[in-house]
Amino acid sequence: MPIKKKERKVVEIKEERRKIQRNFEGLITQLSSESSTERRWAARDLAEYKEASSYLLEQLIKEKDIAVREIIISSLIAIGDEIAISGLINCLKSDDAHLRNSAVEALKQVPETIAPYIEKLLQDKDPDIRIFTINILESLRHPKVVKWLIEVIEKDENINVCATALDLLSEVGTEEATSAIKKIKERFQNEPYIQFAADIALRRIGEQ
Repeated sequence: MPIKKKERKVVEIKEERRKIQRNFEGLITQLSSESSTERRWAARDLAEYKEASSYLLEQLIKEKDIAVREIIISSLIAIGDEIAISGLINCLKSDDAHLRNSAVEALKQVPETIAPYIEKLLQDKDPDIRIFTINILESLRHPKVVKWLIEVIEKDENINVCATALDLLSEVGTEEATSAIKKIKERFQNEPYIQFAADIALRRIGEQ
């Protein structure tokens, strides 16, 4: 019994400490705490403050604890302002694979918010960014998705980017994509995977 009472007292102290610090300044301080638990609490509670985006992004870049990262990203999505979305887009360029993938998954959750950035991202000089953007399109319920994918296979010179676009067109493509798919078969006529992916896309579109 004494042990249980002691544990309960510790929990109560922690909860009280959390309540005392539940204001913007206190949460910002707590966000850089040595305790991952405190950073997690702070990241979650900061979702209520629009002005928290830049602080959350600053912590996200240096955060090593995966659980804290996920909460920070969730809070950024909840805030959803230009600073938050632009910051998550910048994470696509990170050398940290987990951070990149988490950013992709997060951006998939905000189709209307990310849509204005898509065209610019599809023209990024880094082919990996263009591929990540196509991966975001996979879950983007937006009327321009097929149009964007058509532009990719018509204009992009990177075979991996085009292959990724073709893979998605095989799932979401409509008859309007048929001409562009046939043209890319001609453009990459010596690339087996492009031929394979294009044929699958054409077959599935024809079956609709």
